Amino acid sequence: QVQLVESGGGLVQAGGSLRLSCAASGRTFSNYAMGWFRQAPGKEREFVATISWSGTGTYYADSVKGRFTISRDNAKNTAYLQMSSLKPEDTAVYYCAAGRYGVPGVGEYDYWGQGTQVTVSS
Repeated sequence: QVQLVESGGGLVQAGGSLRLSCAASGRTFSNYAMGWFRQAPGKEREFVATISWSGTGTYYADSVKGRFTISRDNAKNTAYLQMSSLKPEDTAVYYCAAGRYGVPGVGEYDYWGQGTQVTVSS
């Protein structure tokens, strides 16, 4: 089992920045790829970004490419999502997830956090 806890969400104005953190405990963090997903009210959960177990491979949704950066610190068992140039359409609950492979599919991840709310005002 891997337990994941997100933090860092909040209210920010459009154009601002936030950094989300995902603290992991349980099984060896460095064995897993990590992903960030988000879900807005009335919408399905969607892929945001993923990073390989080593941190050398990353992949982003087109909607966040160039604005968001995913990273990880295996020594601290923590993954991050740095969000810049935020837009109102980025408003959602953001979830981190751990899986065997760094791929975009929601179903490819075995463990999920409880989510953290990000609200971007216009």
